Amino acid sequence: MAATLEREVKLRFADSDSACAVVLAAGGARIRDRRLQDDRLLDTPDGLLRDRGCILRIRIESGRSLLTFKGPVQPSPMKLREEIETAVGDGDVLLRLFEELGFRVWFRYQKYREEFGMNGVVVAVDETPVGTFVEIEGEESGITAVTEALGRTPADHVLDSYRGLFIRHCEQRGLPITDMLFPAR
Repeated sequence: MAATLEREVKLRFADSDSACAVVLAAGGARIRDRRLQDDRLLDTPDGLLRDRGCILRIRIESGRSLLTFKGPVQPSPMKLREEIETAVGDGDVLLRLFEELGFRVWFRYQKYREEFGMNGVVVAVDETPVGTFVEIEGEESGITAVTEALGRTPADHVLDSYRGLFIRHCEQRGLPITDMLFPAR
């Protein structure tokens, strides 16, 4: 697969019910049902990818797995970076393969995601252990149009990663920084 440029913003919402209601009222059409995404970020022991501002991620969700490489964030009013992604047969096997090659999981995070299509962009309602966010991904004009349709402005854009949001959440509450996981049930 050829590399693409991923452009996205997040908007914070009080909860997933209100986020979904606003997206549907603005004309969003459900394209993927709610499911758990379990993401693992991998790197070499010396942090080669992090030092370059890059991410290597294995995502496991509902019998589907994806391998994603993301390049450094580029200057832009929205979060913009190169992304290379492909589906893989078995994320757990791929994880083991990368571990045998010397990579290790340095951060793991979970979220429940439901996706909608709207104005040519993908609108994801993400429930995370640190809050609910609507992530809008696509072309800049579509992101701007959806932001406005949801009653928000560019001042509401959150450009940080979920890991960055989690670190800030932990620091503000004096909590240890671990993995961002839902409590075991």
